[in-house]
Amino acid sequence: MSFFKNPFDPNTRLGMRCACGQHSSQAEHEQQLAVQQMEERAVENAVMHALFPNDQLRRNFLRAVGSGTAMAAIGSLFPLAAAKEAFAQSNGPLEKQKLKVGFIPITCATPIIMAQPLGFYAKQGLDVEVVKTAGWAVVRDKSLAKEYDAAHMLSPMPLAISMGVGSNAIPWTMPAVENINGQAITLAMKHKDKRDPKDWKGFKFAVPFDYSMHNYLLRYYLAEAGLDPDRDVQIRAVPPPEMVANMRADNIDGFLAPDPVNQRAVYDGVGFIHMLSKEIWAGHPCCAFAASKEFVTQNPNSYKALLKAVLDATAYARKPENRKEIAAAIAPTNYLNQPLTVVEQVLTGTYADGLGGIKKDPQRIDFDPFPYQSFAIWILTQMKRWGQIKGEVNYNKIAKEVFLATDATRLMKELGMATPSTLDKKFSVMGKPFDPKKPEEYINSFAISRTKG
Repeated sequence: MSFFKNPFDPNTRLGMRCACGQHSSQAEHEQQLAVQQMEERAVENAVMHALFPNDQLRRNFLRAVGSGTAMAAIGSLFPLAAAKEAFAQSNGPLEKQKLKVGFIPITCATPIIMAQPLGFYAKQGLDVEVVKTAGWAVVRDKSLAKEYDAAHMLSPMPLAISMGVGSNAIPWTMPAVENINGQAITLAMKHKDKRDPKDWKGFKFAVPFDYSMHNYLLRYYLAEAGLDPDRDVQIRAVPPPEMVANMRADNIDGFLAPDPVNQRAVYDGVGFIHMLSKEIWAGHPCCAFAASKEFVTQNPNSYKALLKAVLDATAYARKPENRKEIAAAIAPTNYLNQPLTVVEQVLTGTYADGLGGIKKDPQRIDFDPFPYQSFAIWILTQMKRWGQIKGEVNYNKIAKEVFLATDATRLMKELGMATPSTLDKKFSVMGKPFDPKKPEEYINSFAISRTKG
C-alpha cells in the first residue's frame, strides 16, 4: 500500500526507502541504478566505436587489455565522465508536445503564464496551452481528471492531494515554487481605523482555498493577536477573481489574498492594504508548479522540458529589470485581465496602499523556485494545528515525496541557476523560529490550536 493512501500508517512504503534515501524502495533504487549503468555503457560503446570503427581492431584491443583497462586508458585521454553526464542530462524525444497547464489569473502564476507569450515553452520544444481557471477546487478537479497535464497550485495542495485530505489520495509532486511573498491582508475601507487585529472579532474574511498559505498565514496572524480563527471570526474560501466584488458588496470585511487582488481592491477604491504577507513571514512560499506522479513517470522527457521552461521563466522573472515587460505580457484579458498599472504596482513593488500613501518594497513579490522541504514540514504542522490532518504524521517522508528538491536542483544546475546547499531553509514566522526537526514541539507551543480543543 502506498503512503499516499494512508500517510500515517507506519507499515506503509513510507518507512521502506532505499539506503541512499533518494528512492521510495530498494527495488526502485536498483531499477534506477540499472538504467544509469545502461546509459553509461551506451556512452562507453559509442566512444569505443568512434575510436575503433573497424570491428576487428576493436575486438583485438579489448581482448588484449580487457574492457576495464581499455576504458580507463580512454578515460585518461577522453572526458568520459563529462560525456556520461551530458548524456544523462540530454532530453530524449518528447512523449507529449502539446500540453495543457491550468492557472488561476493571479500574479503568483507569473512564470507559468509568461512562459507562453515570452517563448519559454517553445524554447523547450513544447506547445503549451495555459488555461485560465475559475478557482482552486476547479484546478484540483481538472488536474485529477487529467484534463490538465500540470497546473499552477497553491503550495499546500500537492501535499493535501497526496495525503487524501479534501480529495481522493493521488500521488502528486511539487518540483518548483512559483513565487514567494506576493500576498497581503486587505480590509474594507470602512475599517481604516481598525488596524489592530484585536479589534477584528466578528469579522468575515476570505481566503482562496482551505489548503492555502493564505489560510494558514491569516490563522497564524489572528491567533498571535489572541483571536481564535474558528470561533472569533469567520473564514470562508472565495475564488480570487470574486474577492473584490464580495468586498464591494459588503459580504466580507477583509481577505488575505494573492495579488493582484489586493492592488485591485485599492485601484477600485473598495479596500486598503493592511499589511503584506512578507511582514508575517519574509520569503514564504505561495503558489507552485505541480503535476501528478503519473505524469512525471509516464512522460519524463515532457516533464523535464516543462519544468525547465518554468524554472527558466522564474529566473527571468526574478530580475527587477524584467518586471515591466512581464507585466505587459500577462496583464491582457486572456491571462490576468487586469489594468496594466495594477500588475506593474505588484511586480515592481512601488504601489498605492489605499490610504493615500505610496509604498516601495521590491520584495513584495519575488520568484525563488526551490521547493525547500522545511517549507513542506511547516505547512504540515499548520494542517495538523487546525485539524485538517490528525494522528501521527511522518513529516520528513511526505515532504521528500512531494516537494521534489532533487529534480529542482538538477535542472536548475543545467540552466546555470544557483542552487542552495541545504534542503531545510531556516526561517521565522512572526519572529518565532521554526525547527523542521521538531514539528510536534512547534505545534504544541501554540496557545490556540485545534490539537488543544
